[in-house]
Amino acid sequence: MSQTENTVATQFIDGAWVPSSNGQTRTIHCPADGTEVGVVAEGTRDDTLAAIAAARRAFDEGSWADTPAAERGDLLLRLGDHILAHKDEFARAEALDTGKRLVEAEGDMEDIAACFRYFGKLAGQNPGRLVDAGDPRVVSRVVNEPVGVCGMITPWNFPLLQAAWKIAPAIAAGCTFVLKPAELTPHTAILTMKALDELGLPAGVGNLVLGSGAEVGAPLSEHPDVDLISFTGGLVTGKRIAAAAAGTLKKTALELGGKNPNVVFADADYEAALDNALNAAFTDSGLVCSAGTRLIVHESIAERFVDDLVERAGHIVMGGPFDEKAETGPLISAEHRDKVTDYVKRGVETGARLRVGGHWGGEEHQDGYFYAPTVLDRCDRTNPAVVEEGFGPVITVETFSTEAEAIATANDTEYGLAGAVWSSDAGTCQRVSRALLHGTVWINDYHPYLPQAEWGGFKNSGIGRELGPTGLGEYVEHKHIYENTEPAVTGWFTDRR
Repeated sequence: MSQTENTVATQFIDGAWVPSSNGQTRTIHCPADGTEVGVVAEGTRDDTLAAIAAARRAFDEGSWADTPAAERGDLLLRLGDHILAHKDEFARAEALDTGKRLVEAEGDMEDIAACFRYFGKLAGQNPGRLVDAGDPRVVSRVVNEPVGVCGMITPWNFPLLQAAWKIAPAIAAGCTFVLKPAELTPHTAILTMKALDELGLPAGVGNLVLGSGAEVGAPLSEHPDVDLISFTGGLVTGKRIAAAAAGTLKKTALELGGKNPNVVFADADYEAALDNALNAAFTDSGLVCSAGTRLIVHESIAERFVDDLVERAGHIVMGGPFDEKAETGPLISAEHRDKVTDYVKRGVETGARLRVGGHWGGEEHQDGYFYAPTVLDRCDRTNPAVVEEGFGPVITVETFSTEAEAIATANDTEYGLAGAVWSSDAGTCQRVSRALLHGTVWINDYHPYLPQAEWGGFKNSGIGRELGPTGLGEYVEHKHIYENTEPAVTGWFTDRR
């Protein structure tokens, strides 16, 4: 997974693979069984400063920003092809770092390649526009220019997918960047930078630093030579990054998770809604920012629906990345498992009823960080398990009697990333989908997304959008150029020479 087997995987700064400036390393372990995955450089603040300086030089002094958009797009297309050609290697690295099932990691690689291909084709399609000035002497146009140096901080749940959502539009726009992946899951970022290097990315355009957020990530939001900071992660950290970025008024793009409602009406396709309720909450062990962990079901079907949900959840098979029988994997670390454990405990103490789960994996999983799929019912909107983003395989159940109550319940959250509505009535689906204050709403489905459609949230789920044309626009500055083809004296001031 690193440049050479049995060696320390290093950072990529200014076109060279370099160790940490202080020689420190970090050992990466698979969260499914604790086995060693690899050893990587543990970067320092000085390493990040060097990477920022390299990206700044490449943008200000190099030719990258002026490279034809078609060439930058072609690089992205070739990167997408490379990832598919080496899908087994990339997926295995992702599965080992995260503990997720190999089949899930393989699906991620398909999505990642699609993202690079989408932005590869989008590059150069919107060079700007002419503006009618209402004066035949004037040529007025708005042009799009790259924002500059971009800092990127990505999470551990979808390490390369979230990096792709940032790298692809940055390259398409002509920006340079410094990527800091989550310290626990660095290997696919290393593979990607290696691929970009081999594909001809100029030195300094793309840089990779490895290490903790406090040491390596912080300079990306603070430094005046970084023009944009893009972060995907938790709300508390996102607010801290936004505050740091405000000191230099840099552009800020934040995706900060959600508490996502999955609303099931009485006339929904029962079996489809039931099956997708499991998929919405327990896919990737519930470690999905858009996970539908907040089940809101009509009171007339709630008892049967929850009973069936509990029965099915209790038979979900936990296992490691390469266990073909496994249906869900571990959490990322012991620390995170403890957080989920406390989250469920507080939910029960505040009135929720534990129906299934609520415990770690069994003896066969004692070396990993497994947490059993969990269902809490009899919840109300004030329960901490309903209010907080638990970020684990936990469903909370609420009920409603009217459409208005369903909408009010679903919107009663500080987040607004995603949600779903299940009903056989088209009018109900359209009304509720428009009324939900969430950036993505699925109708009779859960989880699909498209690289050509914007992704992001309302309220505390973030600032800005990723994917789609707007996702590219985050990495662009708009400049208005006003040209008078017949310059003349204004006559405003008397010439007293």
